[in-house]
Amino acid sequence: MLRKTVSFILASALMLGLCGCGKPNGGYVYYLNFKPEADAAWQELAQEYTEKTGVPVKVVTAASNTYDDTLSAQLNKSYCPTLFICNNAQGLEDLGNYPYDLTGTALEGQLENYEYCLWGKNGEIFGMGFCYEAYGIITNKALLAQAGYSVEDINCFEDLKNVAEDIHARSEELGFDAFTSSGLDPSSSWRFSGHLANMPLYYELFETDLTTQPAEITGSKLNLYRNIWDLYINNSGTSKTSLTTATGNQAEEEFGSGKAVFFQNGTWEYSSLTDPAKYGIAPEDLTMIPIYCGGDYEENCALCCGTENYWVVNSKASQESIDATLDFLYWVVTSDEGKTMLSKEFGVTPFKDSIPTDNVFFNAEKAYEEQGKHPVKWTFCMTPNTDVWREGVTSALADYSAGIGTWDAVENAFVNGWKFQYKLEHGTM
Repeated sequence: MLRKTVSFILASALMLGLCGCGKPNGGYVYYLNFKPEADAAWQELAQEYTEKTGVPVKVVTAASNTYDDTLSAQLNKSYCPTLFICNNAQGLEDLGNYPYDLTGTALEGQLENYEYCLWGKNGEIFGMGFCYEAYGIITNKALLAQAGYSVEDINCFEDLKNVAEDIHARSEELGFDAFTSSGLDPSSSWRFSGHLANMPLYYELFETDLTTQPAEITGSKLNLYRNIWDLYINNSGTSKTSLTTATGNQAEEEFGSGKAVFFQNGTWEYSSLTDPAKYGIAPEDLTMIPIYCGGDYEENCALCCGTENYWVVNSKASQESIDATLDFLYWVVTSDEGKTMLSKEFGVTPFKDSIPTDNVFFNAEKAYEEQGKHPVKWTFCMTPNTDVWREGVTSALADYSAGIGTWDAVENAFVNGWKFQYKLEHGTM
């Protein structure tokens, strides 16, 4: 999250006078990329654009979990990023006057879906989501059919609970279990301290129109969190006492090799699960269902959809470099080369004439929306001091699952941890 380092960034910028950080020989594009897995694709696209136009395009990719520090360091250089990533509305607020207003640009003219923009107080477009992702419960339809069910049988938490408990009870006979391991190792815990935690947050806050973090939450819907967490850990082949060492790769392998029907994860798993050299699951055997947890009107909900990837153009770059950056982004979203890369690497984009994806998980979300169901917002992006807050929730979940802690401790980490981390982050202790 950008807000951890933004005060340092802004203070340093003022001291170093970074207004006008363009190179002397004219406009350029410098993109600080957030996703390491897309580095090769961005590098190739940058080279193609430079060969076509002569405009220098540099792509620097931050290593995993180092984006804030890398951005801070790069913005303090005379040759600084003209384009970078903001994670959410709070991060945008923390960036002060760095974001350039994209309203009225040719790039904005290509937008088809404005739902994934970050807005200024006066309606400016300061951040533009260039892709969005979805997560839910990935389901192996072939295994589900072997157990005597179909996805049409699951439309609410009670349905999911009945199916999962029956599959778990017959796991030896069937040769597979209901859920993959709910690992609380750092490689996996984000699925539950972040993505699953979204469910009680969403149901508590969904009637509000928040754009910034609330200073406090009530935890009024944490019973939903307990519902789904208990279902996961009680209907899996993994011991509840071993969750702290169960990894993300372990869960993926369990699902990919047919050891479990359900796997909480997102659209980004599609290529790995269908890769013939890895698991080779037939696309027609895969789908994704919503995370049913007992919330009000959940039968009308689709998948959890959102993004933490918003393009922000650096207003402190020279106008030549700002214009060069806007031209590059316009080419990315309109050219065959750019649209192909976006579709392959990121799936669904909010731009006109984007190339349809073959990712069946995105297609599942589209089908839900065509049925009149609404996506569940990524409310988890609101969490204060995210990494530390999640560590507290994860620790409490681990103790609860192993039988050495109480659910009250989970609620305390969730609610009081939020209040404490908000004060710490905002300097109001």
